[in-house]
Amino acid sequence: MDQRLASPNADALLAWYDRHHRTLPWRVSPEDAALGVVPDPYHVWLSEIMLQQTTVGAVKSYFTAFVAEWPAVTDLAAAEEDDILKAWAGLGYYSRARNLHKCARQVVEDHAGRFPSSAAELKTLPGIGDYTAAAIGAIAFDEAVAVVDGNIERIIARLYHITEALPAAKRPIKEKMAVLTPTQRPGDFAQAMMDLGASLCSPKKPACGLCPFSGACEAQRAGDMERYPVKAPKKEKPTRRGAAFLIERSDGALWLGKRPAKGLLASMAQVPTTNWFDKREGEAFDLATALDYAPESLIFTKKVGQVTHTFTHFHLQLDVYHANTDQPAPTPEGWWSEPHAISGEALPTVFRKVVDFSEKTDD
Repeated sequence: MDQRLASPNADALLAWYDRHHRTLPWRVSPEDAALGVVPDPYHVWLSEIMLQQTTVGAVKSYFTAFVAEWPAVTDLAAAEEDDILKAWAGLGYYSRARNLHKCARQVVEDHAGRFPSSAAELKTLPGIGDYTAAAIGAIAFDEAVAVVDGNIERIIARLYHITEALPAAKRPIKEKMAVLTPTQRPGDFAQAMMDLGASLCSPKKPACGLCPFSGACEAQRAGDMERYPVKAPKKEKPTRRGAAFLIERSDGALWLGKRPAKGLLASMAQVPTTNWFDKREGEAFDLATALDYAPESLIFTKKVGQVTHTFTHFHLQLDVYHANTDQPAPTPEGWWSEPHAISGEALPTVFRKVVDFSEKTDD
């Protein structure tokens, strides 16, 4: 039977989803839903916050660990922020973790531990923007609201041949998604669109012949699927330079400090570091003077390597210097982290890379 359609049809996508949906630890499958199982708003919210700017593969283990440690939003609200940051370490975009804690507390204090059930109300909570509010509203509460992530932008832009470049295209894409979203099973429909974009409607070489929208997609008809969504040219990211100082005790403990409460990587753990100098501002980092910024009274005898890391708005290069000491406190503030405790510290990825050099030194 030829199931190709003259126009996009939500029922065809839902039928595809019922057969081909992904199994995810935070998701209620269509089979379970048919047995009366309903999504847990806490799980939906937690997964959506984690999935911002992060892949599904990376999030699965973090989600499982968080739910094991804090089974309900009340547990997360009662947790210490430092413990949440430690559990989040490596997932990136750390303001999400701080907002996660703030949001949990607000849900408990202002909503008696129950998440609001509409996207409009959800948007009033810390860390929840348009997309996240819509996703939680649709998936957790079956609200018929347009959910648009990166995968869905690609599908809609192709379906309707939207030639405007992002971000200007976001408005017509959302309008088309709103019309396409059904009043029945809107949460499953949103997840089906996500799964379609993660599988058949891929950025390169989409499998159009297997797609439930095959024959209804204007980009497929035109044969230019990979052109969409049209994106504005990316601005080149600047490169910043600096140095990091790896201070090691004879028993293998490392000296760590805590970053300021505001700004990039706020409240996370770090090794001592210089400022990160931006050449665009005319303040180039001179490698010859790196040790002028090193903690006093320590002898950094060699540069052990260089770390490179990319943040949202810039690239970073850190030259790593190493010193051994058994001083009780090498710098005014900080702590010795024992070898067995390093893995549990709230170290962001850039400083995990620096710490890795401790295993390569042979002073």
